[in-house]
Amino acid sequence: MIDLHFVTSPNVTKVVIALEEMGLEYRLRPTDLSKGEHLDPANVSGAINGKLPVICDDSPEDGGDPITIFESGAILQYLAERSGRFLPAEGRARIETMQWLFWQMGGIGPIGGQLWHFRMFAPRIAPDVDNSYSCRRYDRMFDALWETMDRRLTDRAYLAADYSIADMAAFPWIAYLEPERGIASFPNVQRWRDEIAARPAVRAAYEKAGSVDAGYARAENGATMFPWEGLMENVIVV
Repeated sequence: MIDLHFVTSPNVTKVVIALEEMGLEYRLRPTDLSKGEHLDPANVSGAINGKLPVICDDSPEDGGDPITIFESGAILQYLAERSGRFLPAEGRARIETMQWLFWQMGGIGPIGGQLWHFRMFAPRIAPDVDNSYSCRRYDRMFDALWETMDRRLTDRAYLAADYSIADMAAFPWIAYLEPERGIASFPNVQRWRDEIAARPAVRAAYEKAGSVDAGYARAENGATMFPWEGLMENVIVV
């Protein structure tokens, strides 16, 4: 059984998608960021990085002690190798998949996270500060990443040769946050997004993630309403 320490976020959702796609048995373990639960290794299977997602596999293939893994890219690679699915075992196809996984980890994820922060958090955290430069910077960087992805998808269905952990990694961020120009400016990404959104495992992943009571209130559209008191004390703001 695999435990996934859970909070509502694109990086955690990508792991839920992978678990559903691979048919692996798992449990979601809600973790309350506003109480700092993610900062105590005792609450997250011993992980010391202070971030989610974290998984713990209590029946690893080597038959040894339970294994704890943090960082969503490392988790996706582990799950793909454990299941033997969605990551070629060797050769150029594997390199292609891994480079697009790392592209998401180094680009769409962190840049999207910063853009969302300056759009949504910064006005509340520092209402007297002019964040327009930061917003413009991350808007442009995020647009550039979407342009790269749109070019990549011009003549292919997926980021690598076949549907893979690279697509699972990128999808929650594409579904979560649109660029300033809107998704209609990126028709290949829009086609890719809509196709992946229709996959049964992806739909199941979002249904399960949405059904978890992580201790947060939700808006009418289902978005998480983070408790600002506590969250500000227990989440590192970069």
